[in-house]
Amino acid sequence: MLGRPDAAAPPSRHTEEASTLSTTFRDLGILPETAEALEAVGITSPFPIQEMTLPVALAGTDVIGQAKTGTGKTLGFGLPLLESVTVPADVELGRAKPEELSDAPQALVVVPTRELCQQVTNDLLTAGKVRNVRVVPIYGGRAYEPQVEALNKGVDVVVGTPGRLLDLAGQKKLRLSQIRALVLDEADEMLDLGFLPDVEKIIEMLPTRRQTMLFSATMPGQVISLARRYMSQPTHISATSPDDEGQTVANTTQHVFRAHSMDKPEMVARILQAEGRALAMIFCRTKRTAADVAEQLSRRGFAAGAVHGDLGQGAREQALRAFRNGKVDVLVCTDVAARGIDVDNVTHVINYQTPEDEKTYLHRIGRTGRAGASGTAVTLVDWDDIPRWQLINKALELAFNDPEETYSTSPHLYEALGIPKEAKGVLPRAERTRAGLAAEEIEDLGETGGGGRSRAKSAGSGGSGAPAERARPARKPRERRRTRGALRTDSPAASAEQAVATAEGTSAATEAGEGTAAAPRKPRRRRRTRSGTPAAASEAPAAKETEATGEGEARKPRRRRTRSRAAATRSAEQPASES
Repeated sequence: MLGRPDAAAPPSRHTEEASTLSTTFRDLGILPETAEALEAVGITSPFPIQEMTLPVALAGTDVIGQAKTGTGKTLGFGLPLLESVTVPADVELGRAKPEELSDAPQALVVVPTRELCQQVTNDLLTAGKVRNVRVVPIYGGRAYEPQVEALNKGVDVVVGTPGRLLDLAGQKKLRLSQIRALVLDEADEMLDLGFLPDVEKIIEMLPTRRQTMLFSATMPGQVISLARRYMSQPTHISATSPDDEGQTVANTTQHVFRAHSMDKPEMVARILQAEGRALAMIFCRTKRTAADVAEQLSRRGFAAGAVHGDLGQGAREQALRAFRNGKVDVLVCTDVAARGIDVDNVTHVINYQTPEDEKTYLHRIGRTGRAGASGTAVTLVDWDDIPRWQLINKALELAFNDPEETYSTSPHLYEALGIPKEAKGVLPRAERTRAGLAAEEIEDLGETGGGGRSRAKSAGSGGSGAPAERARPARKPRERRRTRGALRTDSPAASAEQAVATAEGTSAATEAGEGTAAAPRKPRRRRRTRSGTPAAASEAPAAKETEATGEGEARKPRRRRTRSRAAATRSAEQPASES
């Protein structure tokens, strides 16, 4: 815990409603170079959370930002973060002195997942392109060496996940002594994943004098407690739009159906053929289900990719790149991709399995209807998941407490989602126009574990265009050699030993033949035991009898009578007695 005199001060609440998007980023006081970089990609007007946050954050005040998912929180903290760092362009324009430049990181963004780390890094690079701000992502699943090399070259902003940040800071590869601004993005997700202790360790490595911003869609009590300990009189900004009611975005149309688990693949295949469908994301609770659904959709003709924890980082990034580039139009994933992934033109989100809680539901359906666009969210609730769904429905105050029983052939399914009547469970060949996952190459990341195994698995869970495995050289067939006495039979030593043994055996046999007449060989006798009597006990009398008959004599084996032999004997004796 940092020793700040005002650390325990409660956050002031600054809750407003932004009505229109009449202002521009230039009006909010950001640098002209940053505004120029945003205008180059078509971003001119801020969203409510951005319009309310920028004036407060640019003044250097600590900020707690809360807004619904998909409303632009990244630029809400990203633009003030970029303004806080000093780069050579500022020295050239006279806004800073040369001694203020540094190769050590000046700003730090902590995020819960690797995918969100990439997303935030790309947004910051876009906004800081004109000023040439150096932004480096630091996260697990990649080799350490390229990340350490990038840090040694010099960096202005570091975006990373807690585990890898702690590793590099503990190895003295990441210097945190010159951090001026800290951002905790998706703090509630870090709480759910158990990262808050790691986040606290990172905060304790930072300078006391800094600006701290915390952004999240939901604000649990432990996150508020973290803010009270490590933030200095933060301003709490909660942004909403006038047409939004409840906790979901008004632009997203929600549908909830009660479906049978064995009919879900058929239903999904028909939903994906709905009119106006562009990109679609399908969310599953388990990694195995995600891989299985992606494989089934690929067999049905859809260009599908998968993102889940059993895949290596290279395969996960390959699927996300293919999805963003349009080579794959269906992405099947677990909740690892439900946070912060911002992909344009996602029109449909399908909850293949009911989410764990209302927060997960909000973040799942938040992948569509982003940035003012419209979207459709479909949730398939199994019979066993009805109690869980009713809790979610009650918490979010939705109108789907008792979902309607629905099958892949139900007329109301076609009518509600705009599915053509001729649609079946297989995509027609004329509509299979996507390049597929194979068109996107896997980047060699020098993965720290599971890379080779994950690439092989991506063929089964990655969709129609899985990459072919690297050809292996033909294996030389194993040569089986017989040995005798730990020596190979074809070796000279074994041959010599075998010849000696053969000669000795021949001479011994000759001597035995000369000394004694050919003695009859003692036959092996099989003795049956009765009621568990050991064989040794039955052999003892036989040994005594052998000793009594004298030495050198071979005892004739005792013949045992059997039932069949006794019957034959009686039949032979009967005619003799009659005569």
